[in-house]
Amino acid sequence: MKNLRIALAQTRLYWEHPEANRNHFEKLFASFPKGSCDLILLPEMFSTGFTMNAPAVAETMDGPTATWMKYMAKKHKAVFCGSVVIKEKGRYFNRLLWVTPDGTILKYDKRHLFRMAKEEQTYSSGQQRLIVELKGWKICPLICYDLRFPVWCRNTESFDLQLFVANWPSRRKFAWKQLLVARAIENQCFVAGLNRVGKDGSGYAYSGDSIVHGPAGETILKMQANSSGVAVAELDFQVLKTFRKAFPVALDRDTFQIK
Repeated sequence: MKNLRIALAQTRLYWEHPEANRNHFEKLFASFPKGSCDLILLPEMFSTGFTMNAPAVAETMDGPTATWMKYMAKKHKAVFCGSVVIKEKGRYFNRLLWVTPDGTILKYDKRHLFRMAKEEQTYSSGQQRLIVELKGWKICPLICYDLRFPVWCRNTESFDLQLFVANWPSRRKFAWKQLLVARAIENQCFVAGLNRVGKDGSGYAYSGDSIVHGPAGETILKMQANSSGVAVAELDFQVLKTFRKAFPVALDRDTFQIK
């Protein structure tokens, strides 16, 4: 099994301005070595910021942002992953798009909608997790508030890496940091959490605090708070394999099923 290289794009976002955000990310990766990473993570609602104004900003699955992600994935020879406001069959979704260099798009609709922002009044909840494979790695991508729900995050598929793309306000950064460590330890997997920085159009501040943990909860990559940029982490599958063999917690996990 080959190592996996992932890039985290921690940055400010232009409020409800998809074109400006697409241009911003394109410039951010302009000098990024092509083919140097396998997976590039963008924040939750990276084209708009965390907005409830879905009717004004929603796109379709063949709209400009999904098309742009295909272009970027092909150009950089890497999977591009982030969530976008999508309208489908008269409903709105906070939808994570997993876009491969060959143009394939897989999707995950956010399961846990943040009721404190009345997200559930605008968006429809997803009903199924997405498990994808990349270079032999099994990966489970989730979105922001999902992080607080260990049953939904539970490693029933023996995935190797769990991803969280977020707009997680700085006032709750302690919970962000602790829960990411907890998900890594309880699931015995690598965990990457990507958060934005700056203020959004609703006045909420974000400190980033993007991070990557190993299966024992150890820190592999830690991005500086309140700073913009791209950081790369290399994940060693042998580390994961050795740890799981030496400390086989999964053999004793409960057998209840997610519904």
